Amino acid sequence: MNPDEKEDCECAPPQAQLSPTRGDLRENEESENENPEASRMKRAAAKHLIERYYHQLTEGCGNESCSNSWCASSLGFSRMDNNAAAVKALELYKVNAKLCDPHPSKKGTASAYLEAHGNQDSNSKMNNKDNHSVRDNFKEVAYLTEEKIYEILDICGEKEDYSPLIRVIGRVFSSAEGLVQSFRRSKPHTKEELKSLQGKDEDKDEDEKEAAACSANLGPDEVSVDVEAVRRVYERLLSNEKIEAAFLNALVYLSPNVECDLTYHNVYSRDPNYLNLFVIVMENSNLHSPEYLEIALPQFCKAMSKLPLAALAKLVRLWSHYTAEQIRRMVETFQQLITYKVISNEFNSRNLVNDDDAVVAATKCLKIVYYANVLGGDLDVEHNEDEDEEPIPESSELTLQELLGEERRNKKGPRVDPLETELGIRTNDCRRPLVPFEEFINEPLNEVLEMDKDYTFFKVETENKFSFMTCPFILNAVTKNLGLYYDNRIRMYSERRITVLYSLVQGQQLNPYLRLKVRRDHIIDDALVRLEMIAMENPADLKKQLYVEFEGEQGVDEGGVSKEFFQLVVEEIFNPDIGMFTYEERTRLFWFNSSSFENDGQYTLIGIVLGLAIYNNCILDVHFPMVVYRKLMGKKGTFRDLADANPVLHQSLKELLEYEGSVEDDMMITFQISQTDLFGNALMYNLRENGDKIPVTNDNRKEFVSQYADYVLNKSVEKQFKAFRRGFHMVTNESPLKYLFRPEEIELLICGSRNLDFLALEETTEYDGGYNRDSRIIKEFWETLHSFGEEQKRLFLQFTTGTDRAPVGGLGKLKMIIAKNGPDTDRLPTSHTCFNVLLLPEYDSKDKLRERLLKAITYAKGFGML
Repeated sequence: MNPDEKEDCECAPPQAQLSPTRGDLRENEESENENPEASRMKRAAAKHLIERYYHQLTEGCGNESCSNSWCASSLGFSRMDNNAAAVKALELYKVNAKLCDPHPSKKGTASAYLEAHGNQDSNSKMNNKDNHSVRDNFKEVAYLTEEKIYEILDICGEKEDYSPLIRVIGRVFSSAEGLVQSFRRSKPHTKEELKSLQGKDEDKDEDEKEAAACSANLGPDEVSVDVEAVRRVYERLLSNEKIEAAFLNALVYLSPNVECDLTYHNVYSRDPNYLNLFVIVMENSNLHSPEYLEIALPQFCKAMSKLPLAALAKLVRLWSHYTAEQIRRMVETFQQLITYKVISNEFNSRNLVNDDDAVVAATKCLKIVYYANVLGGDLDVEHNEDEDEEPIPESSELTLQELLGEERRNKKGPRVDPLETELGIRTNDCRRPLVPFEEFINEPLNEVLEMDKDYTFFKVETENKFSFMTCPFILNAVTKNLGLYYDNRIRMYSERRITVLYSLVQGQQLNPYLRLKVRRDHIIDDALVRLEMIAMENPADLKKQLYVEFEGEQGVDEGGVSKEFFQLVVEEIFNPDIGMFTYEERTRLFWFNSSSFENDGQYTLIGIVLGLAIYNNCILDVHFPMVVYRKLMGKKGTFRDLADANPVLHQSLKELLEYEGSVEDDMMITFQISQTDLFGNALMYNLRENGDKIPVTNDNRKEFVSQYADYVLNKSVEKQFKAFRRGFHMVTNESPLKYLFRPEEIELLICGSRNLDFLALEETTEYDGGYNRDSRIIKEFWETLHSFGEEQKRLFLQFTTGTDRAPVGGLGKLKMIIAKNGPDTDRLPTSHTCFNVLLLPEYDSKDKLRERLLKAITYAKGFGML
């Protein structure tokens, strides 16, 4: 970017102006009437106080006998990380909490920061004559190297005046051109390389030729900047508090110019070394400090979010070589900015967090670190499940949908993140990331996110509206589940509308629901036969809202009848006597029976049932090992997956790999293995051709273990699992399920949470009909429930909600209502499982309450009309 362009561009103001936020002002209404100077002074004072609270929480006042509970120097203080300290500092400022004065034994960062600014002018005046010639020499410094920094630092140290170094840092670090040229790795090119580069484009100017030469031989995960040198420089300079402010001020000036360069001048395509700038700035370990959170870091994040896809991918590849601690530092930097902005503003349905540029930009930057975390982790990109040979049939109503403008957006499956495509990896390829995935979730953001609006932006895919569903790593399972719920409901309404239009246009019978009428004692025959007919005739009907009716019962399905239907179907299907699945007593998990007599259609129908449970927001009591969910997400099982699928076999094979003696002589095993069928007969299988003649040795035992695990988890059940997966995808193929969830989250989605926290349920329960939290019967009810055993508590959940599992997020997310059902009586408590309502008479004693409640939950079965 030449000087003329800089003057024409309005993206680079000469001075950064502070913009007021709610977090900085205690009296927003009054501030509007104040003059600008008073308002500026007020903001500066507020910012200074917040900084003091932050340093008090992180460093303390230095007084070992301090009694302030919110000071790090007090004895009972619990240490907190920088992110939590920043949040707490804001809270303490708002309530005008006690603020310690710095103890004489400790000179706080805040005072040193002020001293750096207050004494700078006086120092420069005193030493002006001595250093005049030195300053003149540094005016010619256009870029920096490690040696040049140390040279200037030594000179400034001798004179005890750091203003020349501050001036050089300010000039270079505020200039994109200067920073891109700084801290280059010395890697000379041969004459032949330089000639070939120059011959490609004779019209290039000298700068472009030099840039091309510098980046020509770099690998896809390399940059021309010397990262280690940058780290050493930061480590030495940031320890000097007088110099630290220079980096902050330079970044405030630099960021708008960089954003302008990337947005309007396509600078990265002309000079790939432009990426050096972001690498250098991100090595600053103080980016997460309060001084950066207001202006500097938000502006820098906006600039980084403008990088083209190829540049983002290169940053990911570079950062994937960083250590877990370095990745965690960057995660904390962006997370702290997001948390700070969320807490400093009042986001709601009218003021959406999606419209906050700083939060959106920080989330986009966090995505770069997320994929670096994935790429740098333990990857398995080879063991992928084959795609279905037969495509899942499209709806017969597609033509009408196209005519009505209702064409499906994702007929070819769920969307894929462009960065994943560029990198050639998927999140599910990562077995163990550098930093746990949970550290990327931002809970304050999840609390203020309006998921209905966010889902709309996700589906519309407009450039001017950002959806956090495009960055699912930052969302917790509860928020993602809500997004999936909206997607499922809208699809149901769409299918219902299409059905109504069909009935009007073609005169077909109106059937807007997926109706299943079943007999309780023939539930498998009735349900699976009906689902098989629907799957063959028109699979799109599976995406209609499920409506179950038990023959001879009066229950109306508003959700509760469906819950019981799924529970009964699962109990029947996974009955070991049927022989479709085997049950492992040690792990209490089910696995596909490789010698089952059932045809593929039966497994397809089971997959449909699982898909319908997710689609209709029902929790199932199924017990699969995690490898099943990984396989559903497209990854084959490997030796590592045997640990929970078959721990005994896993341990045996592990001991084989670790055996220090001669495997061939001592164990005498071959590449032929045996398995037991349904009737206890041994079946032999060759892992390799003529496997019974190939001994397992120390050299080939890894191959033996890999092929053994592949046979057990993949090949032996290939036919059954493919049919099962096909049925599952019949319901979920157009869902964002794969895009949003990891395998462990899919398990949580299907099975619910195994942790039953009834204290959390008590906190969120609502009351109706005259009851309240302080009613005698309510207090006795909770005392009784908390005294129940684990099995009785599960029976109570089953009786009240239709399932004995907690929803995603735990029992605290379950909205249960306890309503009064008349005075003392001998009648049993009843429930509306569709709406999680417990109808509780006002029994006159605690003993009677316990006896009536236990009888109700123990013998509950069937539905009736009250």
